[in-house]
Order: sequence, then C-alpha cells, then structure tokens
Amino acid sequence: MPMLNEKVAIVSGASSGLGRAIALRYAAEGAAVVLADITEMPVEGGEPTLSLIRAGGGKGFFVKTDISLWAEVDRLVVDTVTEFGRLDILVNNAAIYTSTNLLETTAQQWERVIAVNVTGFFHCCKRAVQQFLTQEPVLETRGRIINISSQHGMVACPGDFPYGVSKGAIVQMTRQIAVDHAHSGIVCNAIAPGKIITGKPGVANDPDALDYSRRRTPWPRLGEPRDVADAAVFLASDMASYITGVNLMVDGGWMAG
Repeated sequence: MPMLNEKVAIVSGASSGLGRAIALRYAAEGAAVVLADITEMPVEGGEPTLSLIRAGGGKGFFVKTDISLWAEVDRLVVDTVTEFGRLDILVNNAAIYTSTNLLETTAQQWERVIAVNVTGFFHCCKRAVQQFLTQEPVLETRGRIINISSQHGMVACPGDFPYGVSKGAIVQMTRQIAVDHAHSGIVCNAIAPGKIITGKPGVANDPDALDYSRRRTPWPRLGEPRDVADAAVFLASDMASYITGVNLMVDGGWMAG
C-alpha cells in the first residue's frame, strides 16, 4: 500500500528543487498533489513537475501562487478542496534569499524575504488550519503541516541575514502551531535540510561553498533532494501520528558535529 494513498497535499515551491522532489515523491506514494509556485517551469531545467506526475499516472494540478498574498493562498486552498474534497497535507517550501549581510541588505530585500519566507508560511498555515478544522479526523488527525526550515534556522547563515532570520522564525512558528492546535488533531512539524544539491544555478553551487560543505558534513556525501522527500513522506504518513512540533534535521550529521 502506498504510504500516502488517497491523501490530498499542497506543496508550495513545487516547480523546482526540494518542492519538486517532494511533490513527485508524494504522487508516487499515492497522493493527489496540488502544485503551488509563481512559475511552472523548473529553474534547474527539465519537464514541469505536473507533467512528470501525470506521466507516472498521478493526480494533481498547478496553481500559480504568490504565498505572500493572502488572496492567492485562499484561492489555492479553495481550488484544492473543490477538486478533491479535502486537504490532508500542506508542505510549506517556497522561499527566497538575498545572499546579503545586515549592512548590505536593503529595506526592500528584507521586506520581500520576510513577506515570502515568514508571512507566506503564516498565510499557508492559517488557511490550511481553517480547512482542517472543517474536516472529520482520520486516525485522530485532521491534517498535517510540514514546514521546510533550514539548518540556518538553528545556526547563523554567513552572509545571508534575512534568510537565516526567516528560517529561525519558521522553527518557532512550527512549535507554536503544534502546541496550539494539537487538541484539534492537527500535526505540525518542520524539516531542516543541511547542504542539499538541487541543481539550481547560483551561489548555492559555488565551488568553495561546496568544498566547505563537504568538509563540514560528517556523512561521506552531500544531501540530495530525495533525502528531504523521504523525510517529508514519513512526516506526512500515519507512522508519524505522535510526532509534532519537531524540527527534523536532514543534514548528514552537520549539526551533531
């Protein structure tokens, strides 16, 4: 039996990177997956996520969504429930960064990162919980939220002030939602990836940065999107019913060192 058989999931930032890997894995595990992103084409290249899901016999659709805007998040959830009848899983993954320290960060950069990485997660969590509360529990659980945080929500992110601050906020947001809504059968956890090679262009694949990450990670390889997707499947499944408020490190032992 697939681990997410007949579940309905929303994945934000699902066109590329970690969100793409999670969405594809969810579909392979039997979930109907609603893909939320500002563009349908993956930044690392290749076929759109929805095309791959449908080619594999999966169900889902794409909704162009800027999660920083409440009206677009509201439409996303309404469209999901209209199509599939309920919402079981929300994965908050969409995020942006600036690669700037405190003095380099402009007010506009700060406001945009916080608008997506914090306010956007707030919008998605609030709207999902509103929907969960209208649903009858299934095996004690009305719905599950998985927030993608970062190891840089636990330790400083050198040279990326707004991103690191935003991810620290997500760790606390996860705990707060878990505690406040456990009595309603709502589960909320986070996944904190370490260095994951996604194929995205830019500073994340700088050779010096990769060399540092390899030396800093105890496990003899860097992470791959499938490592985060595996954790996201587990936390979305019925095997994780008594786990809530956790920030699960998927980092090859980085934070243990």
